[in-house]
Amino acid sequence: QIRFAGFSSPTPIQAQTWPIALQGRDIVAIAKTGSGKTLGYLIPAFIHLRRRHNNPLNGPSVLVLAPTRELATQIQDEAIKFGRSSRFSCTCLYGGAPKGPQLRELERGADIVVATPGRLNDILDMKKIDFRQVSLLVLDEADRMLDMGFEPQIRKIVDEIPPRRQTLMYTATWPKEVRKIAGDLLVDPVQVNIGSVDELAANKAITQHVEVVPEMEKHRRLEQILRSQEHGSKVIIFCSTKKLCDQLARNLGRYFGALAIHGDKSQGERDWVLNQFRSGKSQVLVATDVAARGLDIRDIRVVINYDFPTGIEDYVHRIGRTGRAGATGISYTFFSEHDWKYAPDLIKLLEGANQVVPPEIRDIASRGGPGFGRDRGSNTRWDTPSDRGGMRDEGFGGRGRGGGRGGTRDDNFGGRGGMRDDSSGGRGGTRDNGYGGGRGGAGDGAFRGRGGFGDGGGFRGRGGGGFSGRGGNFSNLPGGRGGEGRGRGRGGGRGRSDRSPDRVRTWGYSRSRSRSRSNSRSRRRSYSRSRSRSRSWSGSRSRSRSPTPVRRPPRKTKFDQME
Repeated sequence: QIRFAGFSSPTPIQAQTWPIALQGRDIVAIAKTGSGKTLGYLIPAFIHLRRRHNNPLNGPSVLVLAPTRELATQIQDEAIKFGRSSRFSCTCLYGGAPKGPQLRELERGADIVVATPGRLNDILDMKKIDFRQVSLLVLDEADRMLDMGFEPQIRKIVDEIPPRRQTLMYTATWPKEVRKIAGDLLVDPVQVNIGSVDELAANKAITQHVEVVPEMEKHRRLEQILRSQEHGSKVIIFCSTKKLCDQLARNLGRYFGALAIHGDKSQGERDWVLNQFRSGKSQVLVATDVAARGLDIRDIRVVINYDFPTGIEDYVHRIGRTGRAGATGISYTFFSEHDWKYAPDLIKLLEGANQVVPPEIRDIASRGGPGFGRDRGSNTRWDTPSDRGGMRDEGFGGRGRGGGRGGTRDDNFGGRGGMRDDSSGGRGGTRDNGYGGGRGGAGDGAFRGRGGFGDGGGFRGRGGGGFSGRGGNFSNLPGGRGGEGRGRGRGGGRGRSDRSPDRVRTWGYSRSRSRSRSNSRSRRRSYSRSRSRSRSWSGSRSRSRSPTPVRRPPRKTKFDQME
């Protein structure tokens, strides 16, 4: 059966673990994805069952724990296919499906139980499974189960299994969390390493392409990649969210026959989608990280990371869906400025796999992401003498140099200052400890703009040169936004005088608008005293409004005069 399945010789992980497992020793096997780990423990499990001759009605003899239901069902399929001649029974327990059919299969007896920790823990609480005959425990994708937070469930399940057992742990990485649980659950294990252990390594049979793509260009680039593939090539597209997964599947479904799979899909929907993809009826699968680990689907040619994953380990497992069992594969990854913190590890991974590192990725890694690491004390490409730029260092700031919204900003000078001599005005001015007004400035020349000498001793506001700006000459007035001036101010702006009660001075600002409409549909405005506002700084404030606006009779037209 193994030769009929296309395996002429064992893979390195199988060749190393089979003899040790048949001796009854505990094993920690560390190998990359797609290395044949499933048969690495199933073949010893079949031989172990032949030696035991246990009655499956009394409970399983082999227990396999897997992180996801997709991986669990896949292990069950492999166990049924390769254990058919030995007539071993296998049951799969996973969440997202009714418990009734699974419990009935357990009652009929099973030699091998493949389960996810969550569902198995629920059935264990129901007292519907007996672990007294379990003599072989397998933890597949142990690092993934710990990442998903299944450590409490795993420890609870292991406590129900007899201590005289053999434990096989398979993992793709070897972090401290995995090392700790291995030290707690395994007895004098033999560690088998295939490849580097200290550093995360990608499969060298995969050609990796990493591109810096803006968010708005991702979909267009995705369609270009899909159109460039050979007919019949299977493609997996990984997304970060379920919503984006469904959206991409809808957009690509019409032309590429894409289907989506994620955690919100029911088990029936997920099984149907995977069967469509395995059979080739659908050649594009859009998935979240739920399908990143453990899925072993043949002939996957291309993996596309539409969004960069939340860790470099997840990146390795995503692209590991291709290039399996000695085949070659291609991966495309869309990288952005927001993924800058993964750039150093990604460069290290690409270099370790002898892949090309784009210069844009190196630039992002050296710069440290958007807005970080840029020299604010240097000239930028916007630093021109008349635009919003200027010298930006400790002594100079603002948005301009010699004009515009610029000026000199140091310990004593700051704000949107600067002499603007071409039109001599605008938002200029010098703001230091003694000159601390608003958007002030000495507006010469055309005497326009929001000029004015804004003196910090009480001369604040948007003053003008006294001729045409928005304000007036208030150099002798202690404060306010207005003063005396011609132009738009019409008698001066709103200002403040001395607040002493014996000195009452009112600065009036009146403006009213009334509209009248004649038969000729003309609209007119008149300024009257319909709204007046007066303020006095003796503590009184009044506002008066006329009850009705002043209306004028409509003007007679030529036709009215002829009549």
